[in-house]
Amino acid sequence: MKTVKVYHYEAFSKVPHKGNPAGVVLNGDELTEEEMQEIAHKVGFNETAFPVRSKSADLKMRFFTPGHEADLCGHATMATLFALKTMGMLGDKTDLAMETNVGVLPLQLSSDGQEITITMQQASPEFRDFNGSIEELAHSMGIEREDIDSNLPVTYGSTGNWTLLIPIKSLDAFKRMKPDNERFPSILKEMPRSSVHPFCLETFDPDADMHGRHFSSPYSGTVEDPVTGTASGVMGAYYATFIDQRAESPLHLLVEQGQEIERDGRVKVQVTKTDDRMEIQITGTSVRVDEFEVAF
Repeated sequence: MKTVKVYHYEAFSKVPHKGNPAGVVLNGDELTEEEMQEIAHKVGFNETAFPVRSKSADLKMRFFTPGHEADLCGHATMATLFALKTMGMLGDKTDLAMETNVGVLPLQLSSDGQEITITMQQASPEFRDFNGSIEELAHSMGIEREDIDSNLPVTYGSTGNWTLLIPIKSLDAFKRMKPDNERFPSILKEMPRSSVHPFCLETFDPDADMHGRHFSSPYSGTVEDPVTGTASGVMGAYYATFIDQRAESPLHLLVEQGQEIERDGRVKVQVTKTDDRMEIQITGTSVRVDEFEVAF
């Protein structure tokens, strides 16, 4: 029996027990992939991050849900970089390269003496058609077909992780949502392991531009992700692609998430368009909550 120390952070918030909890394990190089998965399962957060040595970047990040490895995770990246910076493990570095399963991505850290913020570039956005039943999809979230905005597409999107983006007419529908995650794979026939991400343009915070919730794939071992970095990034790409194609570049958006489950958080999203590609960056902060040991 071995033990490992897990640092608990909340990402996309400055307040403990808001935002999105992430576990950070700093001795990842001493662990096997199977041990990382076991630790993440026992921790139980939506993601636990394991920074390890990289041959092609400043560090490599591995992310695990309780059920499987994730290719990329925004909130666990925020938590890990905040941990490394505040523990003095990054020195004066402000620009880093992070190796992930979707490639090497740049990171920037900034501090004004009061607050540390982390900006991460995500993978280039991709979209794929959803051809399933809109009515079944609505019912799997506990709402009606009429709650889904038919003027915008329901589509799979990814900036590192695939999720199904679902435009919703108003905030009222979000309060009624009760996801039946086990039904998702049979509805999402094109990508049965995808998560589900309803969003709308009505917000609780007048300063926010978009509101979302994120319902996990049943394969991940969790039900809902409180504040989702990769989904917020692809929401920005969706906005620039389907909602306002003439938006200025760079486009700056503020995404809110977590209010319905008392996990209020914010993600800043920047979309930069060039002739042939779209670059997505997200910015957030984190706060340390506690630390604990896990036996495995």
